[in-house]
Amino acid sequence: MLLVIDAGNTNVVMAVHDGPEWRGTWRIATQPQRTSDEYGVWLLTLLRESGLRRDDIAAAVIGTVVPAALYHLRRLCRDWFGVEPLVARADLDWGFQIRADRPGEVGADRLLNTLAGYDRYGGPLIVIDFGTATTFDVVAENGDYAGGVIAPGIQLSLEALHRAAAQLPRIGIARPQAAIGRSTIPAMQSGIFWGYVGLIEGIVSHIRGEWGSEMRVVATGGLAPLLAEGTMVIEKTDPDLTLEGLRLLAARNPTPVYRRTRLPDSDSAPG
Repeated sequence: MLLVIDAGNTNVVMAVHDGPEWRGTWRIATQPQRTSDEYGVWLLTLLRESGLRRDDIAAAVIGTVVPAALYHLRRLCRDWFGVEPLVARADLDWGFQIRADRPGEVGADRLLNTLAGYDRYGGPLIVIDFGTATTFDVVAENGDYAGGVIAPGIQLSLEALHRAAAQLPRIGIARPQAAIGRSTIPAMQSGIFWGYVGLIEGIVSHIRGEWGSEMRVVATGGLAPLLAEGTMVIEKTDPDLTLEGLRLLAARNPTPVYRRTRLPDSDSAPG
């Protein structure tokens, strides 16, 4: 089985893939100082609840946009599962060209979305990822990464609005019943929701205009289903796109086993 780890700015998502299916997916808040032992105790408990064992894990792959978290995630794979993780980076075999002026600066999540997006939907394609930042990534007809757009994420915008304006409260994301808000919270919800719908439609229109042809649009990230309700531009939501990209990358770049000695049972710490 393959342990897949997607470490974003907000959450770390861990999943186990076996043959044709995902056996479990779990998330924990991103804290770069969290140790490998803390991850290990948490993950082994969840594996056990899903009927999985430590020894079931034969390989691991990590994708992260939080460099400070990488050390402990590597230690998790080595010390708790006895495998050397593959770490997603630009110089691996992706199966496509990275058409960027500085390929090493392209976030792993954007390359992973390109890989999985092309595998599932073909190209040309626009992948929108609603994360800490809202990204638009362009996938060429042949699957190449062709660049994209980075905009502030919805939660960042809400937090900035709350902090910069003393009388505006911290609110959650919701689709408003009407565009015209008749009190503060509905007005803020309308501005965020319809403002981001306008951003989506505007950026997609500009990308299609520059590309010169129709392009499919797929969205991923936790807020993708909510935003997709407000626009016909998003044709498909795919919550597992980044995880699928990690699985595909691991298949293209197999790694040797780091330490395949007999590990302790799932109720005890390594060593």
